[in-house]
Amino acid sequence: MLVHLRRSLVLAVICLVFFGFVYAYAGTGLSQVLFKNQANGSLTANGSLLVGQNWSSNKWFHGRPDDTGPYACNLTTHAGGGDNPLVANGCTGGSAASQLGPRSKALVANTKALVAYWHARGVNPTIDLVTTSASGYDPDITAADALVQIPMVTKATGVSPAALRDLIRRETHPAQWGFLGSSYINVLQLNVALAALERG
Repeated sequence: MLVHLRRSLVLAVICLVFFGFVYAYAGTGLSQVLFKNQANGSLTANGSLLVGQNWSSNKWFHGRPDDTGPYACNLTTHAGGGDNPLVANGCTGGSAASQLGPRSKALVANTKALVAYWHARGVNPTIDLVTTSASGYDPDITAADALVQIPMVTKATGVSPAALRDLIRRETHPAQWGFLGSSYINVLQLNVALAALERG
């Protein structure tokens, strides 16, 4: 019996060392060599390309409403009305969905508040701009989402609608391999390009 117990303990230690340390460090090392940017969160000088940012000013294109309108964190209560990004308005958020169903009065109220939020900025919002992503981190929007924001951005920056339409066209990425998913715009990249356009 002691022989079996010793063998079991030795095997458990070997598995712990191999799968708990060797395998994990080998995977991390390999990803740092082959996919360094992705392994480190696709960080740029302005933020991560993988996490939606909090664009509250009218001079920037906005992403999905995970940190907008009724979903934004309330500094007084430190609570949000739904999906929040990692940090919004000075307090941390979460990545889980709000779990509000189609008959939810809170969902209807939040959606109406988001529609009013956009109308106050001179934008006739698309469906994506008044509905949250499942993760709360979505960094991308469609070209249609960006195009409807042109009046707001033009008014705030003075950049012509034609220049903004051209910028949106340049920043639109095609579907992966031409057929997976749909075309998209990374909001961080779009706003970095907008800042460069304003400077130049």
